[in-house]
Amino acid sequence: MSDAQQRIDDLVKQNEVLLFMKGSASFPMCGFSGRAIQLLKACGVDTKDVKTVNVLDDAEIRQGIKEYSNWPTIPQLFVKGEFIGGSDIMMEMYESGELHQVLGGAPAA
Repeated sequence: MSDAQQRIDDLVKQNEVLLFMKGSASFPMCGFSGRAIQLLKACGVDTKDVKTVNVLDDAEIRQGIKEYSNWPTIPQLFVKGEFIGGSDIMMEMYESGELHQVLGGAPAA
């Protein structure tokens, strides 16, 4: 396992809610990352409780996360060590109520 893969693996295992994104929770730097943050907020998640990793700060992480999850796009959400998906998957899960359940909340009414 490369250094970047090991760092990613450690982050995934050590953080309950982890979002690899472009920018930060307070300043997303692409629309998809912004949507991912908004979906987390809509599920009642305090973004202070979300570990975010700005992939724009580290080229090895930006490429490594795509290999780690076998998913080609950013953002990528992990919950309790499990890869959930990108913003499109998050949106589908939000609409079905599944994202609320994964994040530990009750489904939206």
